[in-house]
Amino acid sequence: MNLSFRTILVFICTLFLWSSCSNEQIDVTVQQPTTPIATDVNTQVILDWNQLWCELDRYATGMRPNASTRALAYIHLAAFEVCVDDMLGYTSNKDRYTELNIDFTQREANVNVGLALNACYARAIDHFMYNVRPDIDSKIEILRQQKELELSANLSAEVVLNSNDWGNYVADQIISYSLTDTAAEAQIGSPQPLSYEPPVGNGFWTYSDDAERALFPYWSSVRTFVISSAATSSVPPNLVYSEDTSSEFYTAMQEVYTSSEASRTTDTESLWIAEFWSNDVEGLMMSPPGRQISIANQLIQQYNVDHENALVLLLKLGFSLNDAAVSTWADKYEYMVMRPSVYIQEFIDPAFQTNLYPYISWPNPSFPSYPSGHSTFASAAAGIFIHHFGNNTDFIDRSHEGRTEFLGAPRAYTTFTQMAAENGFSRLPLGVHLRMDCTEGLRLGYEISDAVNAFDLSL
Repeated sequence: MNLSFRTILVFICTLFLWSSCSNEQIDVTVQQPTTPIATDVNTQVILDWNQLWCELDRYATGMRPNASTRALAYIHLAAFEVCVDDMLGYTSNKDRYTELNIDFTQREANVNVGLALNACYARAIDHFMYNVRPDIDSKIEILRQQKELELSANLSAEVVLNSNDWGNYVADQIISYSLTDTAAEAQIGSPQPLSYEPPVGNGFWTYSDDAERALFPYWSSVRTFVISSAATSSVPPNLVYSEDTSSEFYTAMQEVYTSSEASRTTDTESLWIAEFWSNDVEGLMMSPPGRQISIANQLIQQYNVDHENALVLLLKLGFSLNDAAVSTWADKYEYMVMRPSVYIQEFIDPAFQTNLYPYISWPNPSFPSYPSGHSTFASAAAGIFIHHFGNNTDFIDRSHEGRTEFLGAPRAYTTFTQMAAENGFSRLPLGVHLRMDCTEGLRLGYEISDAVNAFDLSL
C-alpha cells in the first residue's frame, strides 16, 4: 500500500497527540475550554473548525494581522457559499464579485450540509493558513477525518461522496477567486519587503532593525469586499509632533508612559487588561483579528445560533475585519506616526520598555502607530456583534482561559461597545499606542462595520 507523505505525517502526529509523553519544546495542547455541543449539528461543525483555526492562527508565522484577516474573509465566504442554496432569503455572492465563479449545477441533490462544510473548511483553511509548523498544521486533516467519521454515520457512500465533492468544489472556487487578487498574493509572500523604505521626517515612524522593517506597507492595494480604503473617511492625527514639554504631543506621550509604568508596577488590573487583549506574540497568542473569531465562537454557543445565522455572522465578520485591515494600513502608511516607545526613550525615560518586552524580542510593532489596528479590529467586530445580538449582552470572554504564561483570566462585559473600548484602549497600558491612535481606530472600525451590516446578501 502506498501512503502519501501527508497521510504518514497525520498518522505520526495523531500518535503524538494521543501519547502521554511530554515535550518541553513543543506545546500542542489546545488551551481553550472544551466546546459545548451545539443544538444544531451543523453549527457544531462551524464551532469545531473555528476553534482549530484559532490554534492555527497562534502559530502562523508572518500572517498577522493582515493576512489573517484576508484568510478569514475567504474561509467564511467559502462556508457561506456551501450552504447558501438552502438558506431562505440569501443569495450567492457569485453575482456580486465578477471574478468569483461558482456553478451550482455541480451540487448534487443529496448533499449533507455538515459533511460539505467539513470538507470545505478543511481545504480552505489548509490553503489560507500558511507557515504553520507541521505538528499543528496536521490537525487540519485529523479534524477532517474525525468529523467525517462522525457525520457520515448512517449515510450512504453516495451522499458522503457528493457532500465532500461539493465542499471541496466550493473551496477550490474560492481559492481560485483569491488568486486573482495579485496584489495580496504578492504581499503575503513578502510581508516585510526590502524594497520599502519609510519616508523621513520629524515624528515619522521608522525601524531600527531588519526585524522591525515595515510590515505589509502596500496592503492598501489588497481587495476589499464591501468598502474600500478610498470610500472610508480618513481623519488626520489631531496632534502635531513636538519635543516641547508643554506641548499636547508631549503630554500624550507622557500619558502612555505613566499608564504603562503604572500597569507594570502597581495597577494590576491595567496590566491584566493590557495582556488580556494583547494578542501580539506569534506562538503565544492568537492574532488580534483571530481573537474576534474566538469571541464569535463563544457568542454562537452562548446564543445557541443555528448554522445559517452563524454563517451570515461569520461572513460579515470576515468581510469587516478584512476591509478594516486594508483601510487601517492605508492610513498608517499615509500618516506615518511614530511609536510611543521611540519618543519616550529619547525624551522621557531612556530605560523605558513596553509591557510587551517580556514576551517578544522587538516589542515595537512593525508598522506606524496611527490609527491603531487593534482598536479598528475591535470595533469592526463589535459593530457586527451589535447588529446580530444587540449591544446589551452578558458575555464573559474566555479566549485565554487556563493560560498561565500571561494574564488571560476571563473578563466580563455588559455591552459590546464596552468590550471594544477596553480592547482598543488596552494599547495605552501596554505602551504601544497613543490615545489618539485608539480613538481613531475605534471610529474607523465602526464606520466599516456599518457598511458591512448594510451589505445586502439577499439581492
